[in-house]
Amino acid sequence: MANTGFVVNTHRIDPYKNFKFKLLWDGKPVLGVSKVSALKRTTEVVKHRSGGENSFDHKSPGRSSYEAVTLERGITHDLEFEKWAQLVHTYQGDPSMDLVNYKKDLTLEVLNERGQVAIRYFLFRCWVSEFTAMPDLDANANAVAIEHLKIELEGFLRDEATTEPSEAA
Repeated sequence: MANTGFVVNTHRIDPYKNFKFKLLWDGKPVLGVSKVSALKRTTEVVKHRSGGENSFDHKSPGRSSYEAVTLERGITHDLEFEKWAQLVHTYQGDPSMDLVNYKKDLTLEVLNERGQVAIRYFLFRCWVSEFTAMPDLDANANAVAIEHLKIELEGFLRDEATTEPSEAA
């Protein structure tokens, strides 16, 4: 039998879907998050040449950086997005910045179709660099009003202790 990438559920051939997930901060699920952008790391390439053989570049890894993650959700009366965004800078200016609590670790969980946690990532030292409190409003549109957070992070790791859940009934 061919390797499908599943060890516990060997009957499964379909990969996990991208629409079942949960985001947690401060140990609690964040309500209503409908979109999370990709987790992406980029490592710069350092090129160098050797004195006796300089017809091609040697390449080695340089600095790594982690792209910002964007979060979207429909606007409700839950103030968690705005409260976190206000810890960085508010209208009151620099003295109101919360230098202790503005960074937090997040957990992103990918769920299988039954709602079991299949994959978990930890996102480290995240902070809000952009907050859209209110989107464009358009009386002619037929859409949900979305608030948006752009999160800077210093890194992410897959939780290897989160193993494939059994899908047996």
